[in-house]
This record gives sequence, C-alpha cells and structure tokens, in this order.
Amino acid sequence: MSSLSKAFTSSIGRKFVMGLTGLFLISFLVVHVSINALIFLNDSGETFNVAADFMGHNIVIRIMEIGLFAGIILHIVQAIMLTAQNNAARPEKYAYNKPQANSTWYSRSMGLLGTLILMFLVLHLYHFWWPTKVAVYTHQEHNTFQNIVMIFQELWVVVIYVLGVISLGYHLLHGFQSSFQTMGWNHKKWTPVVKTVGVWFSIIVPIIFALMPISIYLGWIS
Repeated sequence: MSSLSKAFTSSIGRKFVMGLTGLFLISFLVVHVSINALIFLNDSGETFNVAADFMGHNIVIRIMEIGLFAGIILHIVQAIMLTAQNNAARPEKYAYNKPQANSTWYSRSMGLLGTLILMFLVLHLYHFWWPTKVAVYTHQEHNTFQNIVMIFQELWVVVIYVLGVISLGYHLLHGFQSSFQTMGWNHKKWTPVVKTVGVWFSIIVPIIFALMPISIYLGWIS
C-alpha cells in the first residue's frame, strides 16, 4: 500500500492522475456538447428535452455522473497539490528565467484558468444540474429547454458563460495534448495529429457552448 500511495503522491504520479482524469473529462465534454448542440435544431427544444430527460433518468448515466464528479474533484485536488509541490521544490525563481520565451501564457496560467472554470461550473450546476435533479427526485415535470431560455435572457449571465467557455478553450488548448503526453502516448507519427485535433477541439467545443447562450439571448432560437 505504501508503494501504491507513493505512486499517486509523487510528482509523476500526480501528473498521471491529472492526465487520466483530464482525458475522462474531455470524453464527457464530447457527450455534453453533442446534447447541447441539439438546441440548434430549433424545434422548440423537443429533441433537446428528450435527450436531457434520458440523461437525467437513465440509471447508467446517473451512476456515471458519480464518476464524473469524482473525476472533477480528483483533477482539481491533484492540480492544487502538484502546483504546491512544484512551488515547494523551487521556492525562488531563476534570476534569468524567461518563461514567455519557452511556453505560452495559457500553459503558464492553467491554475488561473482552472479557477475561472470552477467558478463557472458552480454557476452552471446551480442553473441547470440542480433544478433537474430536484425534479427527478421529487417526480416533477421539468422543461430543461424552457429553463435554459429563461436563464439566458439576462445579459450578465450570457457574458459569464461566454467568459467561462473561453477559459475552458484555453485550458483545453494546453490540457488536451498534455494529457496524452503525460500518459506516455507519444509517437513520431501520431503526436502531431493529436496536437492538431487538440487545437480544433479546443476551438470548436467552446464555440458551440458559447453559441448556445448567445443564440438564445439574441432570439435566434426560440
């Protein structure tokens, strides 16, 4: 047990857990953005509500939801511990260190971006996940699409959501490829492909997420 504990508390172990949970959360984003995109059918939310109702009531999905929250919490905890570990190992910055010459600003700001995403996630859960769960456990009818339309009538909410998914985009821009690298899945032929897919994923997914509140606020979807 001590060897196993050391494997997950060492710097390499923490990076491995970060990479593994990161890939798991990326797979969740694929499902989430696919369901959200259903509102662009503009059928008064009929198809979207069917999908949302399935996700809310299906027992397999509800069990996987527990794993999702565990993955999010583990990802956050490991990120905090890894940052603290790195800072403790190098309490003083090198005098001639120029990080801007060796890395992008978003790769150096993963902690800040992660914090912004966490704040956005709390608001998102409050607006959508919580009302859905209350309806499920109290056996009440809940029109998820109607709830979304009502919430995105407020400009400040739309702005926060757009800023949240922009932070997500930059977080993914570094985290997507980094997760594969951390897992040791490097290949001369396929690593450039992973990087390219990661860039497009980091752009397309946040755009779809951002278009939802923008489209509703501007009346493109009713």
